[in-house]
Amino acid sequence: MVTNVRELSRLPASAIPDGTVGWRGEQVRRWTRALPPRRMSVRLRLVHVKLAVLSGWLAAAALLYYGGLPPILAAVLPLQVIWVLWRPEIVRYSAAVLFVAVVGYASWPPHASWWVLGVLPALVLSVPPAEYRTRASARQQEAALAASEGVTARLPDVDRPVRRGRFLIRAGTFLLVPGAALTALTPLAPHAEDRRVAAMTGVFVIGLGLTVLLSGVQGRRRARALREAPAPVLRVLVRETAHGDTEVLAADDRAALRPLFRVAVSDPDNRADRTDTADPTRQAGEDPENPETSEDPDDIDALLDTLDDALTDGPVAERSGPLREAVLYGTPYDGAEILLVSAAPKPGGRPVTQWSTGPVRPLSESGVRRRLVREKRAAVRAARNDARHAELVAAVAARSVEPVPVRRWRAGPVDRLATFLMAQCGVWLYWAVTHESLWHHVLLLLAGLRGATRIPVKLSWRITADRTGIWLNGLLRPRHVPWDDLRSARREGFDLKLRWRGGDSWVVAAPHSARLQRARGRIHPYDVLAAELSAMIADPALRPTGESGEQERGRPLWPYAAVLAVGWAALVAVRQGWL
Repeated sequence: MVTNVRELSRLPASAIPDGTVGWRGEQVRRWTRALPPRRMSVRLRLVHVKLAVLSGWLAAAALLYYGGLPPILAAVLPLQVIWVLWRPEIVRYSAAVLFVAVVGYASWPPHASWWVLGVLPALVLSVPPAEYRTRASARQQEAALAASEGVTARLPDVDRPVRRGRFLIRAGTFLLVPGAALTALTPLAPHAEDRRVAAMTGVFVIGLGLTVLLSGVQGRRRARALREAPAPVLRVLVRETAHGDTEVLAADDRAALRPLFRVAVSDPDNRADRTDTADPTRQAGEDPENPETSEDPDDIDALLDTLDDALTDGPVAERSGPLREAVLYGTPYDGAEILLVSAAPKPGGRPVTQWSTGPVRPLSESGVRRRLVREKRAAVRAARNDARHAELVAAVAARSVEPVPVRRWRAGPVDRLATFLMAQCGVWLYWAVTHESLWHHVLLLLAGLRGATRIPVKLSWRITADRTGIWLNGLLRPRHVPWDDLRSARREGFDLKLRWRGGDSWVVAAPHSARLQRARGRIHPYDVLAAELSAMIADPALRPTGESGEQERGRPLWPYAAVLAVGWAALVAVRQGWL
């Protein structure tokens, strides 16, 4: 995490509003003291969102099957946990409504189930952490306002259209459609149990859609409010992370020891002269509005890191970009919208104006300390991996071999092992579903169809290199990537990842154990492939000299996927009794 002081890029005085003070010293400490405890702070990573949604649906199914709750109540109760994590401002209202609904259902004579009242303590306990986080955000806002000493300024490019919230509003609307359709079609299910599960799932999806829609509307409203009047301004330091987010630090933290918060931002100017020094795969102007990418390590992350270290080369170092001076417009707090005007990454460039595309996510003190230790360890591992990769690339470049007309790589034993393991998961899932519910078999069918599209690619992938670039076979047609667009080829953990201009990538995964390979003196096939492609990217003289034909580029894999999909559907139909 430590950044060399000499890397600091200066912001021109013309880009700094008159009277703007630096955010430093006691004002920063007051803001960090207002943060909620680490156990109450939210950690928005995409894996956490997926895990919360899956766990919520399983909890709803358990309340439906074993608790005998009506579908609506069974679906909404787990949503309360999701609202505690991501929408704490509505928890006080939803907890009160659910409290009354549970008491009313438990006391109603036709289904008086007093054990249902056991969920009431959970509802009551969900309110304090949400309220604490809401009040902590207010304290953060007060501390930031005090730090600005009353200095405000109009935002630059204030007339630019508001893009914030578009993605989430569309995603929320997209979720509402299948949720409403599933709920409306519930009476068509043949069995009563299927109707209950369909209704529960439909209401659960509608609740998720409304939550995402609310997030988009709230982000858009805050972005509009930021533009309507002069905003408080503060001088800070910023840098870009390997995840594509921006970290904001105190104006005097030139060693980058204590990042204050992270926020996803975009460059609306989409200038070609802007380069992302933190992540070579993220292009200028790329604006993935995804507020679920901020990171604050927790115990689950530490456990996953330990497991990854045991199986692979260890954690990937987070190569953060250089420090740059910036002016922060707005009051930063948990969930806030801001604007940053920062120094250009390149000397002599124009200042970069960046609007937030996601909410501000503060970093806790303990989380920063844990991440510092983790990144120091990761930096050592990354240096070792880079050195090993450089050695392999140098060995490939040193070979005095005539370039061939066409060079091909294809799936090997490690890929067949990965395919076998995936197929075993399908077999286990097939025999694990013993319930006669139509809903269970529909989920089994969807899981199998997903596997049917992945197994052919995993088992039969092919990379063909010729003088024009590389060809990647796929389900529908081969994809061509010119040499000038191909940026990197590396093995990262279990994945072989090829990246090219525009932010796109191609990934295939197979088992890998660094310790086992070092003990046996072996080199993983993905390492060899990545080294050979990297050498060709760096030195055009090593590239093939001919042009590949259609047969050499690999056939479309959709016929194999279709056969697997039909076979799996037949097995599910036989198990359900349809055939």
